[in-house]
Amino acid sequence: MLQLDFYSTLVAASLVLLLGRWLVARIGFLRTYNIPEPVAGGLLVALLLLALRLFANIEVRFDPSLQMPLMLAFFATIGLNADFASLKKGGRILAVFLLVVTALLVVQNAMGIALATALGLDPLMGLLAGSVTLSGGHGTGAAWGAVFSEQYGVASASELAIASATFGLVLGGLIGGPVARLLIKRVGVPGVGQTQPRLPKGFEQPNQERLITAFSFIETLALVAISLKAGTLLNGAIQGTAFELPTFVCVLFVGVVLRNGLSMLGWHQVFEREVSVLGNVSLSLFLAIALMSLKLWDLAALALPIVILLAAQALLMALFAIFVTFRVMGRNYDAVVLAAGHCGFGLGATPTAIANMQAVTQRFGPSQIAFLVVPMVGAFFIDIANAVVIKLYLALPFLGAAG
Repeated sequence: MLQLDFYSTLVAASLVLLLGRWLVARIGFLRTYNIPEPVAGGLLVALLLLALRLFANIEVRFDPSLQMPLMLAFFATIGLNADFASLKKGGRILAVFLLVVTALLVVQNAMGIALATALGLDPLMGLLAGSVTLSGGHGTGAAWGAVFSEQYGVASASELAIASATFGLVLGGLIGGPVARLLIKRVGVPGVGQTQPRLPKGFEQPNQERLITAFSFIETLALVAISLKAGTLLNGAIQGTAFELPTFVCVLFVGVVLRNGLSMLGWHQVFEREVSVLGNVSLSLFLAIALMSLKLWDLAALALPIVILLAAQALLMALFAIFVTFRVMGRNYDAVVLAAGHCGFGLGATPTAIANMQAVTQRFGPSQIAFLVVPMVGAFFIDIANAVVIKLYLALPFLGAAG
């Protein structure tokens, strides 16, 4: 086994991002189907490491200590970019999108349970390979995997949860772009014949140049650091209470309060373009490390019925995004970007959703409403909705009997 330290992992992540950019720039298929650069580079490296393990019996492991700070920094920048005026403007759309997302949770679990039963599996395994791990991700999957194993007697529940979440992370980054390409043909390219603003707002076009000074960058870095520290302290304070939330949600909440509090007091105006630069760097490095660290051999070890179940879930996500998310959200360009984002966190995680949307908006133009709504729903509301939906399913008599 080859264990890379902190610095080697940072070097590897940077090279993965450069590799991803090189691949997308030179392979028309990746550009045509809007595959995010971190996904292209990260998956290729993960496949190479899989081959190295299979044929040379060498396993490469990366230092995981960077992942959490990078993810938290990304969510801090999401909060710092969210002003109350924008949140108010997107209130109705946010509510509708939350209903769409909750509907997917219900459908994911219904299909998972039905397919598991049809394939001769414990129906609880269908629930575990449903919204628990797909919309929930690795963290939610690991937490519920322990519950399913200890309280319901599901064998290897934790291993199945991690493998299912890994499968979802991979597919979530791959299907969002093709879904967007299909839908963009229906609405056309926005802003044709119009001049796009040179300095976009927020995260929509990460490759655009932004005017930044050293001192203003330090100011923004300080705001991100305060959000991380205060969010971590808040998370520690509410642990074990009815208000317990994931750390990244607390960090995002502090970012929102900090940005709007400073603005209302007239003390400081957040430099949004700078915040987005820090956020994009954190997001790209986080995804690069997450994807190149994937243990794809866990997927290879999945039994055929589980592979069929997860493949069906991926197909369901694509169809749901096309026929439900896109239509309900208005059948316009914003709905296209929202559908691509929904594929990201409906199968994987919110950072994957943002990467999917960036791959679309970098090519076709910004969608501020999508970048406002998806992070709020994907980082905060979906965890609450998912917990409620999972508990309602576990309350069903035939599932209780199965456990």
